[in-house]
Formats: sequence, C-alpha cells, structure tokens
Amino acid sequence: MRPAEEKYISLLTDFGFKRIFGKKPNKMLLIDFLNALFDGEQVVRDVTYLNSEHVGDVYAERKAIFDVYCENERGEKFIVEMQNAYQTYFKDRSLYYATFPIREQAPKGSAWDFQLQHVYVVALLNYDLQEAAFAEEDIHHDVGLLDKKTHRVFNDKLTFKYVEIAKFDKPLERLETCYDKWLFVLKNLSRLERQPKELRDKVFDRVFKEAEIAHFTPAELRHYEDSLKAFRDVKNCIDSAEEKGRAEGREEGRAEGRAEGIAIGVDQAKIEIARRMLAKGFSVPDICEATGLSEAVLSSLS
Repeated sequence: MRPAEEKYISLLTDFGFKRIFGKKPNKMLLIDFLNALFDGEQVVRDVTYLNSEHVGDVYAERKAIFDVYCENERGEKFIVEMQNAYQTYFKDRSLYYATFPIREQAPKGSAWDFQLQHVYVVALLNYDLQEAAFAEEDIHHDVGLLDKKTHRVFNDKLTFKYVEIAKFDKPLERLETCYDKWLFVLKNLSRLERQPKELRDKVFDRVFKEAEIAHFTPAELRHYEDSLKAFRDVKNCIDSAEEKGRAEGREEGRAEGRAEGIAIGVDQAKIEIARRMLAKGFSVPDICEATGLSEAVLSSLS
C-alpha cells in the first residue's frame, strides 16, 4: 500500500508517468520536458499524441506498446519510454521500437521518392545502464548514425537519447536548468511533502497539481495503487536478484560469475512478477511492458 504520508504520485510508475506526459490536457508538460531535454538542438512548439500500440505488417507479429508516442508540428516522431528495471536487450528493444515510426512513413507503392521525418527515441532509465560505449560519469547519452572513422553524421533522421535518471543526485539548491528540475522531479516527486520554491513556475505548478493524490477520484487512486505496487514489485525483485548475483560473483571470485548470477536472477524475478500480475488480472500487454517478457512466455505461465 501507498504510505499514508505520501502526498504526490511517483512519476516512475506507469500511471504517474502517463498522467503527467501522456494526457492531451497536459501536453504543455511534455513539450516543456522535450525542449529541456533537447536544449536548443530542436524546439518543439506543439505535439499531437499518436496511437501508442503498434503491430507489425502481419497482425500476429510482436506488438510494441510505447509509454508516450507523439509527433511535433513538423511531423517528427517522438517515442518516450520510462524503464525502471534492467533488461539485457533493452538497446535492441529501443532499436526495434524505432522501426515502427520509420515504416509507417513509407507511402504505398513501389517507388521510393520521399524524405523521412526525424524519429527520436527517448529512454528514461531508472538504473545504471553500465554501457561500455558511454562515459560512465555522464547521465545523458546522445546516439546517432555516424561514420566510424570520421565520426561525422551519416544520416540525421534517427536519434536515441538515453537518460540515466538513477545517477542524478543534485539537491534542490543546486538545480540550475529546466532540465535539472525535470530530472529532480522525475526521480523525487513522491518524496516531497510540498512544492518547493525552486520548483515554482507555470509548468511545475501544473505538475504538482496533477500529481497531488488528494485530488484523485476513487478509480484513479485504485489505478495508481496497482501501478505503484507493480513498480515496487519489479524494483524489489530486481534489487534482490542483483544482490544474489553480487554474492554469487564474490563467492566464485570471477566477474563473469556476478554478471551471470544477475542475469539468471533477473529472469527468474521477471517470471515471478509476471505470475503475480497475471493473478491480479493485469492485461498481457501491461505485463509484457513491465517485465520485458514476451507474450509467448506469458502464455506458458497461464
């Protein structure tokens, strides 16, 4: 259950994230966040929300369900994902997601005579990605299509932005930019007892108003409680799996022992979480999204 003293929702939960960024009445919040993230690289003036559920060219193909999917006034596409738990193939998943907005731009017919609009995949990660290609001390990672020798942009139509929220540790008094403020709110909103002076402006006034639990309807509160429990179950199981992996790694005295222990533990934890969510009546797409397991794996559990 949610602690009695908790005043604001967690934006790390599926319910909280979509309430703030996935609702048309709150699109000003999504626009402000994207502009803070891109920091002048591009300026978003308006967004239109798009259908977040996609299937392949054949309906039986694997689905992709995005947390937030939209396009700006120029027709450029944005996928925004919140990922709370480590997934071995998350990079592959984010690349797979990018194929949907690319393919849907193709006109009917055999002639290739059109220009792709830019596709952005924004992944907000509530864990340490531990990616060898990235500078370990950085929080924000910008990935594009480059020539390996010259490091010049080969094609600027596909951009991935990975943001390791878990690494963000600035206190309120050190928040300098709008981006800093958003990362602080994403990580810490549910821990706050009141709206601090450092986060008082039109945008964050709206965030705190939308996030105040006291204003929820009974149905909204139930939905949030379910989402919060699923979030905590995932985090607790993953944390336990990581600790088990570390212990096994220490016992064996090999770095690969730690990595293998975590991978095995994580897979087992996901299956246990999926069983719990199935028993509580969560939909298959929601369980796939929360755990990273396929629909085929879920079918074998039921």
